Amino acid sequence: MTSQHDSVDKTRVDLALEASIHIGLAILLAIACLLILRPFIPLISWGIIIGVAAYPAFQKLQKGLGGRSVLAAVLFTVLLLALLLVPVFLLAGTLVGGMQTVVTHFREGTLIIPPPPSGVENWPLIGAPLKTWWGRASTDLSALLRSLSPQIKALVPGVFSASAGVGLTLLQFILSIVVAGVLLANAQSAYQLTCSLCRRIFGERGPDFQQLMGATIRSVTSGILGVALIQTVLAGLGFLVAGMPGAGLWAIVFLIAAVLQAGALVLIPAVIYMFAIASTTKAVIFLVWCAFVAGIDNFLKPILLGRGVAVPIAVVFLGAIGGFLALGLIGLFVGAVVLSIGYKLFLAWLGRDSLAAEAS
Repeated sequence: MTSQHDSVDKTRVDLALEASIHIGLAILLAIACLLILRPFIPLISWGIIIGVAAYPAFQKLQKGLGGRSVLAAVLFTVLLLALLLVPVFLLAGTLVGGMQTVVTHFREGTLIIPPPPSGVENWPLIGAPLKTWWGRASTDLSALLRSLSPQIKALVPGVFSASAGVGLTLLQFILSIVVAGVLLANAQSAYQLTCSLCRRIFGERGPDFQQLMGATIRSVTSGILGVALIQTVLAGLGFLVAGMPGAGLWAIVFLIAAVLQAGALVLIPAVIYMFAIASTTKAVIFLVWCAFVAGIDNFLKPILLGRGVAVPIAVVFLGAIGGFLALGLIGLFVGAVVLSIGYKLFLAWLGRDSLAAEAS
C-alpha cells in the first residue's frame, strides 16, 4: 500500500516537473521572440492602430472597388501617406521660410521688435520679468542675444536631437502606414486571428472585448487626435492670415499641446504678440478666432470620443491622457484600451455587466 502511494506521489512530482519545464521553455521562447521583435514592436503597434482606426473607411473603398482588397489597400495606403506627408511638407516649408526671413532681417538690421504694451508689468507672475526681457529685446536685440549666447549654445544640441527625433518619428509613421496597408489587404485573416486570441484570453466574452478594443481605438482617434487635428488646421489658418512669423512652428507646437488638452496655452502668447504688433481691430479679430479654436473641442469631443464605445466617456478620456503621460503618443490608445477593458472586467466581477447589457 505504501509503495503504491509512493508511486502515485512520484508520478505527480514527475508530471509537475515536466509541466514546469514546459512552462519555463514557453516563457523563454516568448521572451526570445519579444527580444527579436523589440525594434519592430512600435512599428507593428502603430500599424495595427492605424489599420483598426481606418478599417471602416477602407471597407467603403473596398466595396466601391468591387471587393478587390489588394487594390483598395494600395490606394488607401497612398491616400494615408499623402494625408501625412503633404501637411508636413507645407508646414516645413512655412517654417523654413519664416526662419529665413527672420535671419535675413536680423543680418540686415531690419528686425524690429515693438516695445511691450503698457500695463504688462501688472500681469501676475510673469508681468515684471516679461516687461524686462521684452524691453531689452525691443531696444537692443543683438546685445540681448549676446548676453544669452551661453544658454543658446547649450540649447543647440537639444534642438538638433529634437529635430532628429521628429525625423525618425515621421519615418516610423510612414512605415507604420505601409504595415497598416498590408494588414488591411489581409483584413479577414487578421480578424480571425484576433478573434481566436480574444477567445483564448477572455473565453466566451472574447468577441465583446474584441469589439470594445476596436471601438475604443477608433474613438480615441476621432475624439482626441481628430479634434486636435481640426483645431490645428483652424489655428494654422489663423496664424497664416494674421501674418504670424513661423506659422508652421506655431501650428506644430499647438498640435502637440492640443493632444495634451492644453492648446489654449499656446494661443495666449500668440494673442499677446498680435496685440503688440498689430492694430487693435486685427488683434481683436485674432482673439475671437483663437477663442473659437480653443472652445471648439467642448462640443466636438463629447460627440466623437464616446461614439461606439460601451464605456463612459470619462473612462476613455482618462485612459487616453494617463496613457499618453506614461507611454507617450502610443499610450493614448494603449491607456484607453486597457482602462476600458479593466472597467468592463470590473463590472463583470461585480455582476453588473450582464444586467447593463440586458437593460440596453
